[in-house]
Amino acid sequence: MKIEENTLNSARWALRIGLGVGPFLAGLDKFFNLLTNWQMYLSPTVERMLPVSGETFMHAVGIIEMLVGLAILTRWTRIGAYVAMAWLIAIAMFFDLAVRDIEIAIGAFTLARLTEARERAGAGGRSGNMLSILSHPSGA
Repeated sequence: MKIEENTLNSARWALRIGLGVGPFLAGLDKFFNLLTNWQMYLSPTVERMLPVSGETFMHAVGIIEMLVGLAILTRWTRIGAYVAMAWLIAIAMFFDLAVRDIEIAIGAFTLARLTEARERAGAGGRSGNMLSILSHPSGA
């Protein structure tokens, strides 16, 4: 393995751990509210339209976040990262948090792309070199 591939793998692992553990812990905290009162992030207008209580809705959100975090940490990294990216873009409605959420979404996209390159390199894609696959994502 070349030095560049080691660098890419270490970057991928850092993103994988951070983007896997973060959503899992945030999702778990939806049940305990130790980090914050998560229900305050739910718009009162949206809450009135829900068929369930705000608390129940936030518990469902927590379950989804925990599943996404676990997906990223297991063999479904690529899919979990794309779901995390879409989720973060969708919830980027609080302007004070929107920039942060978009930046994390970019990190999730990067993790998904690194995982795709690693999977193709492991399957004998192009020259089997992750760096060359990232440099030429079309495979040409």
